[in-house]
Amino acid sequence: MNDLAQLEKDMVFIEGDTFQMKSENWLNNKKLEREVKIADFHLCKYPVTQGLWQAVMGENENPSYFAGANRPVEQVSWDKVQIFIEKLYDLTGKHYRLPSEAEWEYAARGGKESKGFEFSGGNKLKEVGWYDTNSHGETKPVGMKLPNELGLYDMSGNVWEWCADVWHENYDHAPADGSAWLTGGEQGRRVVRGGSWVNSDSDCRVSYRYDVITDYRFLDIGFRLAGY
Repeated sequence: MNDLAQLEKDMVFIEGDTFQMKSENWLNNKKLEREVKIADFHLCKYPVTQGLWQAVMGENENPSYFAGANRPVEQVSWDKVQIFIEKLYDLTGKHYRLPSEAEWEYAARGGKESKGFEFSGGNKLKEVGWYDTNSHGETKPVGMKLPNELGLYDMSGNVWEWCADVWHENYDHAPADGSAWLTGGEQGRRVVRGGSWVNSDSDCRVSYRYDVITDYRFLDIGFRLAGY
């Protein structure tokens, strides 16, 4: 099965609900909380792999430092991801997108099945994710650790994941319907969540949020696809 056909099979239906976002800024450790009503959506069980990236962008278009078809693609900017999504639509006719920050956190916490874990899928990060202690200084193929309550893999560790939202330091006036917050804030920066192979366990908690300039490319930032 080719990567594009597999993508459709890997999209997990997530039933929406009202939940309390409980996030924490990297800049000042300020804890943020708000109630959000999440609509039903789909989220891929894995981060986008290099194989899928090349299936869309071309065989010679792999920006990743740690090469491997089943490893997450990295060194992709938020801006470049938008081009990938446009090309993916041209190839499939399906409306894939980045998740909103609220959708990402809701899914990482396990949605309606949440058991309140600190990391996505458990309280022991070594069982559910790759981080500085167990990654051997590199990304790992997706899906090798335990999934969370919704069957999603690698949401804590491996690579940071771009979200659709513009960076705001707080949630004042943020959308209450779980949609991406695209107005105001620092328009040149977007939210990333989840931590990565190079980070400590505290950075890989489902509550931890960080921001990155949209045209930056790092070998610990990738992304995951959402859809309706």
